[in-house]
Amino acid sequence: MIPYKNDDWTDFTVSENHQDMKESLANFESELGREYPLIIGGERIFTEDKLVSINPYRKDQVVGKVSKADQELAEKAIQNAYKAFDSWRKWPAHMRADILFKSAAIIRRRRHEFSATMVFESGKNWFEADADTSEAVDFLEYYGRQMLELDQGKTVISRQDEKNRYFYQSMGVGFIVPPWNFPFAIMVGTTVSALVTGNTVVLKPSEKTPVVAARFIEVLEEAGLPEGVLQFVPGDPKVIGDYIVDHPLIRFINFTGSRATGTRIYERAAKVHPGQKWFKRVVAEMGGKDTILVDRDADLDLAARSIVTSSFGFSGQKCSACSRAVLHQDIYDEVLQRVIALTKELKVGNPADPDMDMGPVIDDIQFNRIREYIAIGKEEGELVLGGETDDSQGFMIQPTIIAGVKPDARIMLEEVFGPLLAVAKAKDFDELLEIANNTEYALTGALLTRSREHIERARHDFQVGNLYFNRGCTGSIVGVHPFGGFNMSGTDAKAGGPDYLLNFLLAKTTTENL
Repeated sequence: MIPYKNDDWTDFTVSENHQDMKESLANFESELGREYPLIIGGERIFTEDKLVSINPYRKDQVVGKVSKADQELAEKAIQNAYKAFDSWRKWPAHMRADILFKSAAIIRRRRHEFSATMVFESGKNWFEADADTSEAVDFLEYYGRQMLELDQGKTVISRQDEKNRYFYQSMGVGFIVPPWNFPFAIMVGTTVSALVTGNTVVLKPSEKTPVVAARFIEVLEEAGLPEGVLQFVPGDPKVIGDYIVDHPLIRFINFTGSRATGTRIYERAAKVHPGQKWFKRVVAEMGGKDTILVDRDADLDLAARSIVTSSFGFSGQKCSACSRAVLHQDIYDEVLQRVIALTKELKVGNPADPDMDMGPVIDDIQFNRIREYIAIGKEEGELVLGGETDDSQGFMIQPTIIAGVKPDARIMLEEVFGPLLAVAKAKDFDELLEIANNTEYALTGALLTRSREHIERARHDFQVGNLYFNRGCTGSIVGVHPFGGFNMSGTDAKAGGPDYLLNFLLAKTTTENL
């Protein structure tokens, strides 16, 4: 598989890097089954009830056990965060940013440790895990620099005998709910964006990938984050999720995950509870049904490589993944055959093996869901590749392609979140765009074409938050491709962009009569 590369990512063809990663995998394997505590008010709390993290490639292998919070502990965490806010918000911005810069330096030195954690805990291959780690470092450094800029405020006009200032202040306690598919990068980005802006945080990591989050808390402590500023409360979302969202002391929620959960949070956060003094702010990224369009005059080799890379990287478990390719009728057969041929070359197996392109899907829930959609796809189109599934040892699904699918088919409209690609045909460019916009999602998309006219039309009429021309639809880089979509893909907050930190700040104007 040919990935989209960031210059900061590790080159594993260098023997030293390759050996370092192998040693990190061996070191992490020696710590399998380790127990991790809650952290509330700086206190480490071990509970009897635990989240058990399982290796999705070897479902009999326990990666780690993380203590679970109940509502009583969640309440304690919120109260501690609220108490810590008054002092943390007064820290100079450069001191808060320095904690992020120090954390980035620590992770750089330990990068293979975190990548190895994700190989075991989320089934990422070497490349995907390393990219996740690199993105976490990028978030830390980018948001630290952005806070230093925002700390200067903005210039506004002052009239004669009047001095006006426009600046930003912190909001309060934020509830951070990151996903399992980018268990390090998105968890880090959503957490530190709230911290560097002077807010305190209640962090509930995904119950599927809590170990990598627990290890990140150790980094923040080493970097000098004061006790109480971050509360680490893993737990069952059915037990503590609504409780924390509804709490009157919660000022904002930053969520990444499914449409169903995101809309539930949005709805619940809109209600004002007794003792609540504000409207809660919600930042939500809720997935996509992302399309690559291939025009009649496109570079067909580039188109096929872009589709395969975007569809099957991390087993299609990306909100930006290409889950449908729409091909102009004149080049449909040729591109489809090239996509099939390239997909056949993918190596699927143990993600700890450096040669693997694809590993498992995350768990039995996703495995069964994807298998059901493959069965649906067989009824809606022609299975031209893959379809095999095996959960005897881990949750393995072969890259699967369903061709000849109608635009209104379920596998063309519903998010699958797995290695399943639907391929449809369009008679002209108008129909390409029409199909691209026929879902409720609007996250990423790509157009392969040599036509400047079609590029400009798509720039305005292809309704997604991140649109790529003549490349795939995955692989956004912090500070380069600010990421986020609209419609049912979320609030278009644009993570890794120049406006992102404003989601966690309040703008204030002061006027002094001179």
